[in-house]
Amino acid sequence: MFEITPNLNPNDQTPLYIQLYQYLLKEIETGRIPQGTRLPSIRKLADHLGIGKNTVDAAYQQLIAEGFILSKPKSGLYVAEFDEQFFTPSQDSGSQFSCLEAVQPLESNYPFDFRHGHIDKDHFPVTIWRKLTNQVLYDQAIFSYGDRQGEPELRVELAKYLYQSRGVSCLPEQIIIGGGIQQLLSLLCFIIKSGCTSVAGENPRCNDGKSGQQQPNHYEKVAFENPGYDGAREVFRQHGFSIIPIELNTGGIDLKKLAKSNARIVYVTPSHQFPMGMIMPIANRMKLIQWADRVDGYIIEDDYDSEFRYKGKPIPTLQGIDSFGKVIYLGTFSKALLPSIRLAYMVLPEQLLKSFQTHFQSYEQPVSKILQKTVALFMQEGYWQKHLRRMRHIYQKKHETLHQSIRKFMGEQVKIIGEESGLHLLIEVKNGDNEETLIEKAKSSGVKIYPTAKYWMNQNQAKDPLLLVGFGGLSEAEITEGIRRLSEAWF
Repeated sequence: MFEITPNLNPNDQTPLYIQLYQYLLKEIETGRIPQGTRLPSIRKLADHLGIGKNTVDAAYQQLIAEGFILSKPKSGLYVAEFDEQFFTPSQDSGSQFSCLEAVQPLESNYPFDFRHGHIDKDHFPVTIWRKLTNQVLYDQAIFSYGDRQGEPELRVELAKYLYQSRGVSCLPEQIIIGGGIQQLLSLLCFIIKSGCTSVAGENPRCNDGKSGQQQPNHYEKVAFENPGYDGAREVFRQHGFSIIPIELNTGGIDLKKLAKSNARIVYVTPSHQFPMGMIMPIANRMKLIQWADRVDGYIIEDDYDSEFRYKGKPIPTLQGIDSFGKVIYLGTFSKALLPSIRLAYMVLPEQLLKSFQTHFQSYEQPVSKILQKTVALFMQEGYWQKHLRRMRHIYQKKHETLHQSIRKFMGEQVKIIGEESGLHLLIEVKNGDNEETLIEKAKSSGVKIYPTAKYWMNQNQAKDPLLLVGFGGLSEAEITEGIRRLSEAWF
């Protein structure tokens, strides 16, 4: 195996992965790394150089994309064989790469990326997943269209899992599989609107009972937590709904202000409010359900990362304590399994389920049947629960490392917010800088950290800037080093 020892400068403005890419490219061009040479694995080179695996991976991926190295399954990475006359003295690899960088910026520019949507890549059960996928490929059922609500066996497994783990009480027939939360919310918008286009007499909520006398849509206003998930808000905005911001208090959404809003639909994240992280207490949950019954409205409960709770016992879902049929429950596999599979689920109450079945007979299921059957097998054979137990342990250790690192390197100069569960927390920074300045200083140290201003529907009401820190995609060592660099950049 060829020894690679570049002189990387972490203080240089050029990101480390570009430095490593440029070094390897020059070594290959000059022949100092001969054609056909097997290169060190990502892990070995990262350990050897004392840098993150993401940095090495980004450099290797660029060389693979340009054809300078090849990835051979079950063998490794090798320098490609090509005509040496291809290289000319005028070739300027640096300028070529800067052009590419300008057109196609990569998140991996930053070796310490604290994005909240990233997950742990080293512990995904690839071998098991491949085995189950291959098993599904021999199933003759994949040669036909699937159920428009989602594969029955997956919905059966989901109904069992949701009841056992989250107290969600539903039949498989109430579950709709979708390609992510936003796609399901878009479908929900159509379902809600379709319920107010019924012929007179069919839906007393939307007409006066007289033929042809259609009344305004009473569900055109949707209340949202403020701050809250902007991706959900934007879906409803694009479907023509009026968005009503409702401020938060220590128990989550302010129920008094919600009652005065005239909204009849509310979107909430009660188990781990996004982005602030508070957990809605059981008393508030009961009051919220009573509000929905009183106004004849609906609650959209987004339970996006409820699998990961580090303090205390889980609080029952709104759906699980709803006796009025007012809660629409949403969940996803993105945080606990893989973001890239784009698989989420929605549990509809009876009235909305009837609307879906009446008005959406011609809609096809958007999620791959092969993927759904693979996930169903993953759950049926016990791998899902085993994977969750493992990931809870891993993420809890990362969460503790992040908390301890912040305290060690930043002390009282920051305040930690929302650290009881989930895959992110917030830090309130008290050094006098604004959000944009803090982010730019972090970038100069090779650290990517994220703003929260976009989650407010009006001016950010926080006294000091709040930064969102996700930890799922970084190792414990990377978390510690990333926070150390942040501290040096900010204080």
